[in-house]
Amino acid sequence: MCRLPFQSQVGYSGAILMRRIALFGEDYAHRQVIDALVRRLACEFDIPVNLDWRRASGGHGRVVDELDCYLRDLTNQRSPYPDLIVVCTDANCRGLSERLRELQTDVAPAPLAFAIPDPHIERWLLLDGAAFRVVFGRGCDAPDQKCDRDRYKQLLAQAIRDAGIVPAIGGVEFAEDLVKQMDIERAMGTDSSLRRFVEDVRSSFRQWSSE
Repeated sequence: MCRLPFQSQVGYSGAILMRRIALFGEDYAHRQVIDALVRRLACEFDIPVNLDWRRASGGHGRVVDELDCYLRDLTNQRSPYPDLIVVCTDANCRGLSERLRELQTDVAPAPLAFAIPDPHIERWLLLDGAAFRVVFGRGCDAPDQKCDRDRYKQLLAQAIRDAGIVPAIGGVEFAEDLVKQMDIERAMGTDSSLRRFVEDVRSSFRQWSSE
């Protein structure tokens, strides 16, 4: 179990360097899943992180607008900058490439990592049936990949109900438990959008750990 001090003040000389990560997401599900994933990956590298959620509501349009304003404000103030900016928005059947084009910017005073679940983030929580079994006592079927609206919200909720548990808010409230048990390498092998995000975040963590 990771016991790193995820949220605390950066200490004086000799203290562990706390990396500050600013995050943007469309909704509560994004915050729950991405928060858990980033913390899990930070544990791999023994890197303490302070997660600063700038936006976790309002949908895709608000994420784009808030990110643009945030980056411009950072550029104008010049410092201090976060060590990493994580942006999450569902591909929502529009595709990874199109979403990336919408989010790419020339105004980026800090590294950017994009989480673009294809088509929706709830699908990521269904990728590892073994992790599902550990958390709920019953596994889940491997998810298909269709663009039906709300499909994976419904599949997630139904899989949890099939295990005899009634999810209070659709099942994303269990995201931290599922991510802790997830075999990330196996999940990455079945979902290219997850692989892209994990590799981006690991790249930043790997660079920090070598400094």
